[in-house]
Amino acid sequence: MHMTATLARMKEEKEITIYDIARRLNVSAATVSRSLKDHKSISSDTRKRVHAMAKEMGYRSNSFARNLRTQQTNTLGLIVPRLNSYVVSSIIAGIENVANEHGYNIIICQSLGSAKKETSNINMMFDSRVDGLLVSLAYNARNIDKFKMFFDKNIPVVFFDRGCEDPRSLNVVIDNYKNAYDITRHLAEQGCRRIMHITGNLSTNIYTERYRGYQVALQDSGLAFSDDLLLVNELTEKDGVDAGNHILQMANKPDGVFAANDNCAAYCLQTLKEAGVKIPNEIAFAGFNNDPVSRIIEPNLTTINYPCHEMGEVAAKCLIDHLSGSRTVDHANTVVLRSQIIVRESSLRN
Repeated sequence: MHMTATLARMKEEKEITIYDIARRLNVSAATVSRSLKDHKSISSDTRKRVHAMAKEMGYRSNSFARNLRTQQTNTLGLIVPRLNSYVVSSIIAGIENVANEHGYNIIICQSLGSAKKETSNINMMFDSRVDGLLVSLAYNARNIDKFKMFFDKNIPVVFFDRGCEDPRSLNVVIDNYKNAYDITRHLAEQGCRRIMHITGNLSTNIYTERYRGYQVALQDSGLAFSDDLLLVNELTEKDGVDAGNHILQMANKPDGVFAANDNCAAYCLQTLKEAGVKIPNEIAFAGFNNDPVSRIIEPNLTTINYPCHEMGEVAAKCLIDHLSGSRTVDHANTVVLRSQIIVRESSLRN
C-alpha cells in the first residue's frame, strides 16, 4: 500500500508539459508554445484557451531548460549601497520599467556600504549567471579587480550614480561637481560669507566631486574655506540633527549650509529652526537630490533636481542594448544626465 501511494503521489507531482496541454486541447505542441509566448501568429481565442488550460493544469514554464539551450538567464544583477533611500528606490523603479519591458528579471542586492559585502554580492551575481550587471558602488573604487571575472567573460557592467573609472564599463551619472559648484555659488550670491558643507564619506566619488565643486565655488566667490566649515558624516536624519546641534554650539556660526543630501539638510534646518534660528535670514540652506522631504520642510528646501527615474531607465537600456548587440561599452563610456538647481525659500535672502 505504501509503495502504491508513493507512486500515485509521484504521478500527481509529474511536471506538466506543453505536450500535456496540447493533448487536452487537441492542438499541436507548437501552437501551445507560441500561445504561451503570446505570439501574434496565434489567434487571440486560441491563446486565451491555452493560457486557461495551462493555469488549470498547473503548468510552469521551464526557464531552467530554456536557459541551458540559449546560454542566457534573462536576468540582470543589480547591486546598490542601500535600498532605503529615495534616490535608490526611484532608480530601481526606472530600471524595472525597462527590464520588464524587455523580458528581463532582476536580482537585487545591497552592499550596506561594506566593501566586503559588495564583493560577496558580486561573486553571488557571477555564480547566478546574470546576463549583465548594474552597480552603484559602495565606495569609490579605482581598482575594480572584483569585477574582473565579468570583464573576462565579456559580461557587460554598467555603473550608475557612483561611477567607475574603467574603460571596460559604462557609466550613467550626473555632473556632481557642477551641481555643487552652482548651489554654492547661489548661496554666495545670496550674501552668504561663511558657507558650511555637510557631506558623506569622501572616499566615495560623488561626495568627493560635490566637495570639490563647493571648494572651487568658494574660491571663485572670493570666500575663504576653513576646516570648521566641513562636516563629514553618514548624512542620516540623526546626523542632520547632530549637525544642527553642532552649529548651535559654534562661536562663529555659518550663515549658509550646503548639505550633500536633502534628508540631512532638512533635519539640520529643523533643529536650528526649533532653536530660534531664522531661516534663511540668519542661515540659508541648500540640499541635494530633490527628495520629497525638500518640499515638505518649511521653508521649502533649495536643492538639485536628481533625475533618478531617468537614470535607472538609461542604465538599464544601455545594458540591454549591449546584450542585444546594438551598443558596446566603449561607445560613449560615460553618459551624463542633465540635472539642475531648484531654488526655493530656504536660501532666498535677497
